[in-house]
Amino acid sequence: MNTEKNNILKVLLDEKVQLKLGEDGFSESLIKKLDITENKIFLRLEYGFPVKNRQDFIKNTINEHLTKSSSIKNISIVIDVNIASHSTGKGTQLISGVKNIIAVASGKGGVGKSTTAVNLALSLFLEGARVGILDGDIYGPSIPSMLGISGKPDSPDGKTILPMKGHGLQANSIGFLIPKDEAMVWRGPMVTQALEQLLRQTAWDDLDYLFIDLPPGTGDIHLTLAQKVPLTGAIIVTTPQEIALLDARKGIKMFEKVAVPLLGVVENMASYICPNCEHVSHIFGSGGGEEISKVYKTRLLGSLPLNKTIREDSDSGVPTVLARDDLLGKKYKEISLKIARYLASMKVNDSLKFPKIVVEKT
Repeated sequence: MNTEKNNILKVLLDEKVQLKLGEDGFSESLIKKLDITENKIFLRLEYGFPVKNRQDFIKNTINEHLTKSSSIKNISIVIDVNIASHSTGKGTQLISGVKNIIAVASGKGGVGKSTTAVNLALSLFLEGARVGILDGDIYGPSIPSMLGISGKPDSPDGKTILPMKGHGLQANSIGFLIPKDEAMVWRGPMVTQALEQLLRQTAWDDLDYLFIDLPPGTGDIHLTLAQKVPLTGAIIVTTPQEIALLDARKGIKMFEKVAVPLLGVVENMASYICPNCEHVSHIFGSGGGEEISKVYKTRLLGSLPLNKTIREDSDSGVPTVLARDDLLGKKYKEISLKIARYLASMKVNDSLKFPKIVVEKT
């Protein structure tokens, strides 16, 4: 059977299989169990990122190649997903019920950061992960409107807040707690305290990923969050325009200074395709996201076009990844999976594991 086992491993690691699976490519670390009898192969795989919509494709690809190369035709493949908490390298207090916290920042307003955060969060939810989003913009909360959520959250014990639900996402925002047209006339310390309370006093329910939609800039909120919250990593959203890139660079440098890993850059409004003649225009310039990604040695996670349907979807409370299964929706999904795959490759946070207790005679 050892010969058969080696043959199976060789097939799984074959270049043809790897090319067909693409970014879901194979490694021996994925194999959690491989049992071989005279008439059956049982293979259990464990992925560190969600693969709900690609499970059948992965199974069929492996099955196809194993059937061709093995004399055993009865093949059973099980795919498990185990999304771990990943180390931040800081001694910050963990957030109960949350494995990974991803900050979405821009440095500059008006670049589509909140829209990007919501669509990325929903993309990972659609892939089978448990996902939440926290609206970090105390002065201008937009997440309730984007997710089509109304009403106020419950607090059964008077101490913690139950997250609201929008299209399957767990969400919280100062926008749930104040009238829609009321201005928040608060100074910096009050704002940072409010955000920290929203984050820590929300009863997040076993989240794999929590996205925090940060306000524009690099001020008190950003520094407090970076220093006091166990951020797994940060994403910078920018447009190709030089003015936006200037502020994006500041955001990148800020996260570098407080030792928060940069997961990558999302370039928004990268191009405009005329709906009548399909002419492509680079209204805000081109190549800016790729340039700063190279300068700061990070990943360009993807480029998104300028398209009015993204705005219309956000205004309607049904974000693009739910409203349409077209190129726009697929772009968001591709970016979200790049983030999840990269997080899965990071060091696992062992602080969530219960320590071993050793009793010694003295």
